[in-house]
Amino acid sequence: MGPLDVEAGNGINTIGADTVTATDMAEATLDVAKLRRVLVTGGVGQAAAALYMVLFRTPAGVFLLSGPLLRAYYCVLAAIVLFGVAEAWTGLWLAHGGDSAPPRRRAVGVAVLWASVLPMLVLAGVGGLEVFK
Repeated sequence: MGPLDVEAGNGINTIGADTVTATDMAEATLDVAKLRRVLVTGGVGQAAAALYMVLFRTPAGVFLLSGPLLRAYYCVLAAIVLFGVAEAWTGLWLAHGGDSAPPRRRAVGVAVLWASVLPMLVLAGVGGLEVFK
């Protein structure tokens, strides 16, 4: 287990620095330490994936039909990069409160966590088009 892993309960469930699953997101709403790690890991992962797609992958499918759709592709990915950075920053902001973060910070963290589901779905959808290219 690496330094960025955290044990939950009796050591069966862990959050690695490389994966964030739906189960981890659901458990993170109850544990502040897990919430911080899921926010930072998920935000960095989203930003990195979207930035990779902007820089190294050309759009496919319906995005090639017209100029406005092509610009929308890059604008959406740029917005996801910014949201990923904001999500990671929220995790760091939540960590500033210590082990027992104030309830308001925790509520903001949980709201950002669940709002991050939409950019993940968009990335999966746009990245899934890459398979059919």
